[in-house]
Amino acid sequence: MRSTISHIKEMKRKGEPVVMLTAYDYPTARIVDQAGIPLILVGDSLGMVVLGYETTIPVTMAEMLHHTKAVVRGSRQALIIGDMPFMSYHLSADDALRNAARFIQEGGAQAVKLEGGVTVADKVKCIVECGIPVMGHIGLTPQSINQLGGYKIQGKTPEAARRLLADALALQEAGSFAVVLETVPSPLASLISRRLSIPTIGIGAGAGCDGQVQVIGDVLGLNPDFNPKHAKPYAQLYDVMSTAVTQYRDEVQSGRFPTERQGFTMDESVISQLEDESS
Repeated sequence: MRSTISHIKEMKRKGEPVVMLTAYDYPTARIVDQAGIPLILVGDSLGMVVLGYETTIPVTMAEMLHHTKAVVRGSRQALIIGDMPFMSYHLSADDALRNAARFIQEGGAQAVKLEGGVTVADKVKCIVECGIPVMGHIGLTPQSINQLGGYKIQGKTPEAARRLLADALALQEAGSFAVVLETVPSPLASLISRRLSIPTIGIGAGAGCDGQVQVIGDVLGLNPDFNPKHAKPYAQLYDVMSTAVTQYRDEVQSGRFPTERQGFTMDESVISQLEDESS
């Protein structure tokens, strides 16, 4: 049975840390799900992590739905959250609802995530009132990276901190079941977490949040050229995979692979018959 938003909210009430990871494909979702992670986010970060885009902005609904379906197929217990991509909810509440519904109906997700606070609260309210759970996302919002002027810490000034608190409260009032705080100073994230009755899930927001989320590639060490301050690699799979691929190449080139162990046998009389027929 999958986790539910009621379960996630209850975790905050009990003081149990909420754990969330991203996943973008079937095999990764299986691993994350079997590890007992209650929330899996199919993040639009797949644009950079999987598809090779420079930012998340080019990611389309079609791409998000494609990957969401794969993650849903690979999971049994986690609540799957589809990340609504750039311009899929910005124009109107009708557009927001239509695209959120696609994540549920076509993608098989159980919830969606939107970036923004006060400015998207009306869309969040519309989606929630139609029965679709919504996770908010404030602080560093990658879809607004051009306006923010880069990947910078958010909420450091009194005015910016007040805006973030107002954003968090607006999302809660609109019906969000949780909110991601990205690249927010730890003291501010702790304050917001205390003010909200819904869980906060931090990424680069310190230990005072109610939970944590990380990009799976950062956790597994899949990109040696990208080591964000907020991440901790628990493995170095880039090195493991590189070594395996190199060894495979060397063994094929040297004739050490495949061996008889990787082959299949048959009745040799069939070969003899074919040779006789062709002679």
